[in-house]
This record gives sequence, C-alpha cells and structure tokens, in this order.
Amino acid sequence: MTSTSVPLTGSIVALITPLHADGSVDYASLRKLIDWHIAEGTNCIGVVGTTGESPTVTVEEHMEIIRVSVEQSNKRVPIMAGCGANSTHEAIILAKYAKSVGADSQLQVVPYYNKPTQEGQFQHFKAIAEAVGDLPIFLYNVPGRSVADMQHDTVLRLAEVPGIVGIKEATGNIERAQWLIKDAPAGFGIYSGDDPTAVALMLCGGHGNVSVTANIAPRLMSQLCQAAIAKDVGRAMEIQNKLLPLHKALFLEANPIPVKWAANKMGLCGPTLRLPMTELSAGLHGTVEAAMRGAALI
Repeated sequence: MTSTSVPLTGSIVALITPLHADGSVDYASLRKLIDWHIAEGTNCIGVVGTTGESPTVTVEEHMEIIRVSVEQSNKRVPIMAGCGANSTHEAIILAKYAKSVGADSQLQVVPYYNKPTQEGQFQHFKAIAEAVGDLPIFLYNVPGRSVADMQHDTVLRLAEVPGIVGIKEATGNIERAQWLIKDAPAGFGIYSGDDPTAVALMLCGGHGNVSVTANIAPRLMSQLCQAAIAKDVGRAMEIQNKLLPLHKALFLEANPIPVKWAANKMGLCGPTLRLPMTELSAGLHGTVEAAMRGAALI
C-alpha cells in the first residue's frame, strides 16, 4: 500500500436491482433509487452484488446496470461495481468494463461453487489486480454463500498487492474482524457485510458497512455508521436498537427476498425477483412490516 488513508468510509448500500413485472430491468426506477440514496445520505452505492441479483442478470444487463448507475450518480457519490465471478477471466472482463464507464471501485467476491484453495484465491485476486488494479479493489468474503472462506493470512497477503484497498467482511464474526483491524496495513479498509454486527465492527475500528438494510433505511444507516466510526457508542446503539428487528426481518428468507418486498411496500420499486428467487412468503409479511413500522419507515 502506498497510501495510509482509507479510500472510503460510512454507509455503502448493497443496492437492489429493480425489475419490471415481466422480469426486465427497470432502469427508470434504478435511477430514482440512486437519486434517493444520495439525498438520504448514503456514502457509496454498490451495484450488482448479491442483493442486486447478480446471479440472475445477464452479463449484458450486469454491464448496463453499472453504466446507468455511474451515469446517474454523476460523481455525486462513488459507485462500487460488483464485478465478482467464479471465473477469473470473467471477473477481469467485468472490472475492465466498470473502469471504462467510470465506476469508482470494484467489489470482488471469493469465487463461489468451485471452492478454490487459499492459494487459488490469492492468485485469483492478484490476477485481477494486475489486470485492472487501477480500479480500486474491495475483496468480499462471504462463506455463507461462496462456501470457500478467505482466511486471515490470505487477506493480509492480498492487502499488500497494489490495487487491493479493502475487504467486505461478511462472516459476522467480530473476533475475525478485530484481528483484521489489528493486523491489516495502514490504509486498508475493513467493512462489515453483516448488518446485525456492523455496529460492533465499526466500534472496534472498522471503516463502514456494506448494507442490505440501507436499501430501505438509508438515512438511519448513514447516521449509524457516522456515530459508530466516531466512537459515539450511545448514539450508535440508540440507532442500532431501533434497526435491530429490521436487520433480523430482512433475512427471514434469503436476501434479497425480504428487502425487495419491503422496498415495494415503500413504493421504491416493484416486488419482482428472478427465479429461482421467489417473493416473500405470505406468512412473513406481518413480521417484516412490523419491523419497518418500528423503524418508522412506513
């Protein structure tokens, strides 16, 4: 690392991808969502990740979502482009495209399904950095989805690779996060990828949260991040306690099923998801709605 300043702090929304009833991408609603997030204080917008239904959009749609998001943001807030793939070659193609249209950074997930070794993971991310390292790379460790788990020593090795600037740590394991915060080089950002434990990670010295909850509570999540990063425990926990039922409700079924339902309830976009994701089970509607009312969102 040549810089000692962390490249990004605060609330990073893992943005949903609005879809029309026929399943096509609703770019008009995507543009409105971006404007709303900027007005509500979101610090960075992450597009086409897990929450953005990246597994079920086509490569062409994936690229167009990045392009439209960059265009709509117009440098008002940074765009973090989801460029991950379980093929190193495909991840590089997506990253090169994101750079070409002006994205500010790339999010690269641990390759899923094919279960690479620690050395395989290191070589994967190193190859991306060598090919497109001038677009800052945030690693993404989410073993609950990818199965493969990037170990502490692998993260530290990668933190020394030029172009790799931070990690979205989505295990929810605060001890692991603390070791990363303790051992990572200066200038390497540590971000939560787990809403329920994000406040703890930031109070321990983390730099922000890549959030599902921020899709429907962007102002509260931004305020939570600001308070936690500033070590204002009282204010951070006041907001956290307000959001805690919502954090839980948004994972009653696989993300982004509940948050897409909640966003539709707020009139932010339609409820459509692409198969194999299906709409929220009717028996859970009341629980999610109650959590939304508790956070004064509806």
